Amino acid sequence: MTILRASLATLLTAVSLAHAQPADPLPSWNEGHAKARIVAFVRAVSEQGGKDFVPPAERIAVFDNDGTLWSEQPAYFQLLFALDRVKALAPKHPEWKEKQPFKAALEGDMKALAASGEKGLLTLVMATHAGTTPGEFRTIVREWLVTARHPRFKRPYTELVYQPMLELLGYLRANGFKTFIVSGGGIEFLRAWSEEAYGIPPEQVVGSSIKTKYVVKNGVPALVRQPAVNFIDDKEGKPVGILQHIGRRPIAAFGNSDGDFQMLEWVTAGPGPRFGLILHHDDAQREYAYDRKSHIGRLARGLDEGPRRGWTIVSMKKDWTQVYPKR
Repeated sequence: MTILRASLATLLTAVSLAHAQPADPLPSWNEGHAKARIVAFVRAVSEQGGKDFVPPAERIAVFDNDGTLWSEQPAYFQLLFALDRVKALAPKHPEWKEKQPFKAALEGDMKALAASGEKGLLTLVMATHAGTTPGEFRTIVREWLVTARHPRFKRPYTELVYQPMLELLGYLRANGFKTFIVSGGGIEFLRAWSEEAYGIPPEQVVGSSIKTKYVVKNGVPALVRQPAVNFIDDKEGKPVGILQHIGRRPIAAFGNSDGDFQMLEWVTAGPGPRFGLILHHDDAQREYAYDRKSHIGRLARGLDEGPRRGWTIVSMKKDWTQVYPKR
């Protein structure tokens, strides 16, 4: 009888401790410096009465998308979308067979496409992203995401989101944060799927945009996307985009490349508790390994200056137990 009572007491104690200690909110993060800093920051700013407490209205966190929330190799996924759109629209444009950069896109000549530079890529984006209403464009993007597959992993692109970052988004929101995407990618492209993939609604997406025109045709009002750049939300543009769309200075910023440097610099230079994080892609086996010499997601200045600025450098290889959600 004594043994039974002791066993019951042990069981009840274990159950009580299990309830007292919440489950790990970041199970895909290895124990270490990066995870500890994240948890310490979140606790500090959300502890009522604490010296670093930040009111919920000011708990804003901004995330780059490409390379921070989902993969970006071997090319930005929106560029791969544009290339597929060129092929889909080609029958209506026979002149594209001999006109660059469309010729390179149709032939899959990535070297020639790269040689066309930023101007060539913008030409492709303008030709494949304009001429529709936002609703029509959203439908096109969503239909593409259903059928398109990553060339290496053979999975839908929305399955190549990072499981540890999904957990981080949830952890922040559970502690009163409002999470935003601040991306160099197209704002309407991201808005087509961000809520389902990340739990981030369209109104919390900041991105690059093309001009949009209000028209009335046959008595029906509509917005039509135009073949002209409106705003580039990259590098110095990111803090500007944050100000224009959000209106508050975030207290936490997350990126992976030097294109995010100014965003992290501006966010972490503000008063009070601040947090900056850079994801370093160093896992060639589970994802990709690249930084200083990469043509996509180049990371040099962030690696050099991030640590002395107090930013957390996350090693994908060492700090994450898994990369993508399990199927």
